[in-house]
Amino acid sequence: MKSILIRAFATAVIVGFLSDSQVSAIALKGRATAIYVENMHCKNCAKNIARKLYAVPGVVAVHADVKKNLALVTPQRGKDPSPKAMWEATKAAKHKPVKLIGPFGTYVKQPNR
Repeated sequence: MKSILIRAFATAVIVGFLSDSQVSAIALKGRATAIYVENMHCKNCAKNIARKLYAVPGVVAVHADVKKNLALVTPQRGKDPSPKAMWEATKAAKHKPVKLIGPFGTYVKQPNR
């Protein structure tokens, strides 16, 4: 568990220094999932989105970047959170996901699985 938390923290720090295209490349190469949302304008929005994403089975860490309208989800080792569940969790936080990029592909509308 400690190594997962260290990896999640390192990812969060790195994301702050990367462009959107670099974040997307990391998500596609690794197991992390990048979720871009409309209008994440404050820390409360970010916390609400993160809280909903933590409820998705297999999610171990969430880093929300308000400036980039981005939530970066780190999965538990050996688990693959459902893209559909992450999309729905973002909607449940009353935010519109506009793009989800992860190990299962890139989605601009709600995934089927």
